[in-house]
Amino acid sequence: MSARPLLNRRLDGMGTTIFAEMSALAIATGSINLGQGFPDTDGPAEIAEAAVRAIRAGHGNQYPPGPGIPELRAAVAEHQQRFYGLAYDPDREVLVTAGATEAIAASLLALLEPGDEVIAFEPFYDSYAACIAMAGATRVPLTLRAPDFRPDLDALRAAITPRTRLLLLNSPHNPTGMVLSPEELGIIAELACERDLLVVTDEVYEHLVFDGAHHPIAALPGMRERTVSISSAGKTFSFTGWKVGWVTASAELVAAVRTAKQYLTYVSSGPFQYAIAEALRLPDSYFTTLRTDLLRKRDLLADGLRAAGFEVFTPQGTYFITTDIAPFGEKDGYAFCRALPERCGVVAVPNSVFYDDPDAGRTQVRFTFCKRDDVLQGASTRLRRLAN
Repeated sequence: MSARPLLNRRLDGMGTTIFAEMSALAIATGSINLGQGFPDTDGPAEIAEAAVRAIRAGHGNQYPPGPGIPELRAAVAEHQQRFYGLAYDPDREVLVTAGATEAIAASLLALLEPGDEVIAFEPFYDSYAACIAMAGATRVPLTLRAPDFRPDLDALRAAITPRTRLLLLNSPHNPTGMVLSPEELGIIAELACERDLLVVTDEVYEHLVFDGAHHPIAALPGMRERTVSISSAGKTFSFTGWKVGWVTASAELVAAVRTAKQYLTYVSSGPFQYAIAEALRLPDSYFTTLRTDLLRKRDLLADGLRAAGFEVFTPQGTYFITTDIAPFGEKDGYAFCRALPERCGVVAVPNSVFYDDPDAGRTQVRFTFCKRDDVLQGASTRLRRLAN
């Protein structure tokens, strides 16, 4: 065997994801899994039935069109117009992907070259770092700090160099729950236009905003032609295993992303695309109820975490709560999360894995609240053992 490592050096240090590790730990210990962000109930029954109908009718059982089925591309374009007043041509400016994760990978692989720099809010979803590395680019973190996790926009301006190619945004933000304000988005947009930067924006939690509202940066002056907007069905409709995502952007940007995407999965989720086309056309009451229900769950878990002794940073959006374990005298979130299943029968995720600088989030731990009320109540009861 060659002495050269088998794994591409660009992926050095990026072994098994923290989500796989902690979910496996939950199964092995029989713990309540509040680590990985997936609901424990399925989405609307009528949308599941739409997928069954598609399968039985032979719709999507063979390779669907590379850009996605026309019905879903039209539904995505209608969604962008309905909620944000953004007009996209479903034939040229919408691309269906295998979830948002593939959309992110295809966008970064298409738009970056070795030597390019990407500025991203830290902590960031772990696939960002892997995709930037696979493209041969360099990530430049802009650290969001507790308690409010607002971006330092002066630091953002200072971080831009002649090598900066792209800003990678995530709002609502995983794991902190921060939602960019219209004022912050306006300043970021001005910087992007002034410095001629591309923007890739991950908006998968767009319908999970509890304080304020989601505002897509693509709607701001000068941004439509330089922004790749990404979203997916998993978080909004509670079908995370279907892996149906999409990109909306100018025809030129979509063509670039599609070029990379076609060599990743090529196509995916054929029958599910038909179902999600119906889901995107659900009435406003569905989206309102989703948000109201998750807001109640957020507050239920937040109260339980406070009662257990955690410092809780209440999120504006997403279905995650970031906490601090310093009140317990703990100093290492990773070690804390490894021990938590045995101590309390609950699994959480350490935020330190989402930082380039692990010290910045060393005592932060993330919990998800997209679970049944009885599960959240049970987890809260178990976690109170920490207070004792």
